[in-house]
Amino acid sequence: MTLNELKSDTHRQYGQFSWGHLVKGAITNRTFRVVVTMRLCQAAAAEPGLLRLALIPLKIMHRLSTHLAAVDFSWRTKVGAGIAITHGWGLVVNPGAKIGNNVTLFHGVTLGRRDRISPDGNRQTEHPVIEDEVWIGPHAIIVGGVTIGRGSRIAGGAFVTESVPPYSIVSGNPSTIVKANCTPDVMNPAPL
Repeated sequence: MTLNELKSDTHRQYGQFSWGHLVKGAITNRTFRVVVTMRLCQAAAAEPGLLRLALIPLKIMHRLSTHLAAVDFSWRTKVGAGIAITHGWGLVVNPGAKIGNNVTLFHGVTLGRRDRISPDGNRQTEHPVIEDEVWIGPHAIIVGGVTIGRGSRIAGGAFVTESVPPYSIVSGNPSTIVKANCTPDVMNPAPL
Protein backbone atom coordinates (compact mmCIF):
# COMPACT_ATOMS: atom_id res chain seq x y z
CA MET A 1 0.00 0.00 0.00
CA THR A 2 2.86 2.42 0.72
CA LEU A 3 4.01 2.38 -2.91
CA ASN A 4 0.56 3.52 -4.05
CA GLU A 5 0.58 6.22 -1.37
CA LEU A 6 4.03 7.40 -2.50
CA LYS A 7 2.80 7.53 -6.10
CA SER A 8 -0.18 9.63 -4.96
CA ASP A 9 2.07 11.92 -2.89
CA THR A 10 4.33 12.41 -5.92
CA HIS A 11 1.30 13.16 -8.11
CA ARG A 12 0.16 15.86 -5.65
CA GLN A 13 3.63 17.42 -5.65
CA TYR A 14 4.35 17.32 -9.40
CA GLY A 15 0.97 16.86 -11.13
CA GLN A 16 1.94 13.38 -12.28
CA PHE A 17 3.86 10.35 -11.08
CA SER A 18 7.21 9.27 -12.37
CA TRP A 19 10.12 7.57 -10.65
CA GLY A 20 12.26 10.53 -11.69
CA HIS A 21 9.94 12.96 -9.90
CA LEU A 22 9.90 10.74 -6.81
CA VAL A 23 13.70 10.50 -6.61
CA LYS A 24 14.25 14.16 -7.51
CA GLY A 25 11.72 15.27 -4.86
CA ALA A 26 13.22 13.03 -2.20
CA ILE A 27 16.65 14.56 -2.82
CA THR A 28 15.87 18.22 -3.51
CA ASN A 29 12.53 19.09 -1.86
CA ARG A 30 12.79 19.37 1.93
CA THR A 31 9.05 18.96 2.64
CA PHE A 32 8.50 16.18 0.11
CA ARG A 33 11.51 14.35 1.62
CA VAL A 34 9.64 14.26 4.94
CA VAL A 35 6.70 12.55 3.24
CA VAL A 36 8.98 10.03 1.50
CA THR A 37 10.88 9.09 4.67
CA MET A 38 7.58 8.84 6.59
CA ARG A 39 6.22 6.39 4.01
CA LEU A 40 9.46 4.37 4.02
CA CYS A 41 9.35 4.10 7.82
CA GLN A 42 5.74 2.95 7.67
CA ALA A 43 6.59 0.35 5.03
CA ALA A 44 9.52 -1.02 7.05
CA ALA A 45 7.44 -1.16 10.25
CA ALA A 46 4.81 -3.23 8.44
CA GLU A 47 7.35 -5.78 7.16
CA PRO A 48 8.00 -9.01 9.04
CA GLY A 49 11.42 -10.45 9.72
CA LEU A 50 14.73 -9.01 8.60
CA LEU A 51 13.25 -6.27 6.43
CA ARG A 52 11.97 -4.66 9.61
CA LEU A 53 15.62 -3.98 10.56
CA ALA A 54 15.62 -1.25 7.91
CA LEU A 55 13.32 0.72 10.23
CA ILE A 56 16.23 1.88 12.41
CA PRO A 57 18.19 3.72 9.69
CA LEU A 58 14.94 4.93 8.10
CA LYS A 59 13.83 6.45 11.41
CA ILE A 60 17.16 8.28 11.59
CA MET A 61 16.65 9.53 8.02
CA HIS A 62 13.14 10.68 8.90
CA ARG A 63 14.36 12.49 11.99
CA LEU A 64 17.01 14.29 9.92
CA SER A 65 14.46 15.11 7.21
CA THR A 66 12.01 16.64 9.67
CA HIS A 67 14.81 18.58 11.33
CA LEU A 68 16.04 20.01 8.03
CA ALA A 69 12.48 20.90 7.01
CA ALA A 70 11.76 22.49 10.43
CA VAL A 71 8.66 20.36 10.96
CA ASP A 72 7.48 18.01 13.68
CA PHE A 73 5.77 15.16 11.83
CA SER A 74 5.96 11.66 13.30
CA TRP A 75 6.31 8.72 10.93
CA ARG A 76 3.65 6.99 13.06
CA THR A 77 0.92 9.45 12.04
CA LYS A 78 -1.86 7.83 10.00
CA VAL A 79 -1.79 9.73 6.70
CA GLY A 80 -3.87 8.97 3.61
CA ALA A 81 -2.55 9.05 0.06
CA GLY A 82 -1.77 12.33 -1.64
CA ILE A 83 -0.56 14.47 1.26
CA ALA A 84 0.83 17.88 0.23
CA ILE A 85 2.95 19.93 2.60
CA THR A 86 3.30 23.47 1.27
CA HIS A 87 6.28 25.41 2.68
CA GLY A 88 6.11 23.40 5.90
CA TRP A 89 8.16 25.60 8.25
CA GLY A 90 6.83 25.20 11.77
CA LEU A 91 4.33 22.45 10.94
CA VAL A 92 3.44 20.33 14.00
CA VAL A 93 1.41 17.13 13.65
CA ASN A 94 0.73 14.98 16.71
CA PRO A 95 1.30 11.26 16.06
CA GLY A 96 -2.29 10.55 17.16
CA ALA A 97 -3.84 12.74 14.46
CA LYS A 98 -5.46 11.04 11.46
CA ILE A 99 -5.16 12.65 8.03
CA GLY A 100 -7.22 11.62 5.00
CA ASN A 101 -6.48 11.54 1.27
CA ASN A 102 -5.50 14.59 -0.81
CA VAL A 103 -5.03 16.85 2.22
CA THR A 104 -2.99 20.07 1.99
CA LEU A 105 -1.09 21.43 5.01
CA PHE A 106 0.61 24.84 4.99
CA HIS A 107 3.41 26.20 7.15
CA GLY A 108 2.78 26.73 10.84
CA VAL A 109 -0.20 24.35 10.98
CA THR A 110 -0.69 22.56 14.29
CA LEU A 111 -2.73 19.36 14.57
CA GLY A 112 -2.51 18.79 18.30
CA ARG A 113 -3.92 16.68 21.04
CA ARG A 114 -6.03 17.92 23.90
CA ASP A 115 -6.12 16.33 27.33
CA ARG A 116 -9.18 16.65 29.53
CA ILE A 117 -9.70 15.50 33.07
CA SER A 118 -13.13 13.91 33.49
CA PRO A 119 -15.19 14.45 36.65
CA ASP A 120 -14.03 11.05 37.94
CA GLY A 121 -10.38 12.17 37.61
CA ASN A 122 -9.45 10.12 34.53
CA ARG A 123 -7.42 11.72 31.75
CA GLN A 124 -9.01 11.71 28.30
CA THR A 125 -6.70 12.34 25.35
CA GLU A 126 -8.20 13.44 22.05
CA HIS A 127 -6.68 13.93 18.58
CA PRO A 128 -8.03 15.59 15.44
CA VAL A 129 -9.30 13.70 12.41
CA ILE A 130 -8.83 15.42 9.06
CA GLU A 131 -11.04 13.92 6.35
CA ASP A 132 -10.29 13.76 2.59
CA GLU A 133 -9.63 16.85 0.43
CA VAL A 134 -9.20 19.26 3.35
CA TRP A 135 -7.10 22.42 2.87
CA ILE A 136 -5.52 23.86 6.04
CA GLY A 137 -4.04 27.33 5.69
CA PRO A 138 -0.95 28.88 7.29
CA HIS A 139 -0.76 28.93 11.09
CA ALA A 140 -4.15 27.27 11.59
CA ILE A 141 -4.43 25.38 14.87
CA ILE A 142 -6.70 22.35 15.23
CA VAL A 143 -6.72 20.66 18.62
CA GLY A 144 -8.64 17.92 20.36
CA GLY A 145 -11.03 15.24 19.25
CA VAL A 146 -12.52 17.24 16.40
CA THR A 147 -13.31 16.09 12.88
CA ILE A 148 -12.70 18.38 9.95
CA GLY A 149 -15.25 17.30 7.34
CA ARG A 150 -14.40 16.31 3.80
CA GLY A 151 -13.61 19.11 1.37
CA SER A 152 -13.46 21.81 4.03
CA ARG A 153 -11.05 24.71 4.09
CA ILE A 154 -9.53 26.07 7.29
CA ALA A 155 -8.38 29.67 6.82
CA GLY A 156 -4.95 30.80 7.93
CA GLY A 157 -4.75 31.62 11.61
CA ALA A 158 -8.00 29.85 12.52
CA PHE A 159 -8.18 28.24 15.96
CA VAL A 160 -10.43 25.17 15.68
CA THR A 161 -11.67 23.32 18.78
CA GLU A 162 -15.05 22.14 17.44
CA SER A 163 -15.84 19.73 14.60
CA VAL A 164 -16.41 21.22 11.15
CA PRO A 165 -19.08 19.88 8.78
CA PRO A 166 -18.06 18.74 5.29
CA TYR A 167 -17.51 21.38 2.58
CA SER A 168 -17.26 24.32 4.98
CA ILE A 169 -14.92 27.31 5.15
CA VAL A 170 -13.82 28.14 8.68
CA SER A 171 -12.07 31.28 9.85
CA GLY A 172 -11.16 33.16 13.01
CA ASN A 173 -10.24 32.73 16.65
CA PRO A 174 -12.42 31.21 17.92
CA SER A 175 -13.27 29.63 14.59
CA THR A 176 -16.64 30.12 12.93
CA ILE A 177 -18.10 28.74 9.72
CA VAL A 178 -18.10 31.55 7.17
CA LYS A 179 -19.39 29.53 4.21
CA ALA A 180 -21.14 26.20 3.67
CA ASN A 181 -21.20 24.04 0.53
CA CYS A 182 -17.77 25.20 -0.63
CA THR A 183 -15.77 23.57 -3.39
CA PRO A 184 -12.69 21.65 -2.17
CA ASP A 185 -9.33 23.25 -2.98
CA VAL A 186 -7.10 20.36 -4.06
CA MET A 187 -4.27 21.20 -6.44
CA ASN A 188 -3.14 18.18 -8.48
CA PRO A 189 -5.56 15.74 -6.81
CA ALA A 190 -4.13 12.25 -6.77
CA PRO A 191 -6.34 9.73 -8.55
CA LEU A 192 -7.36 7.23 -5.90
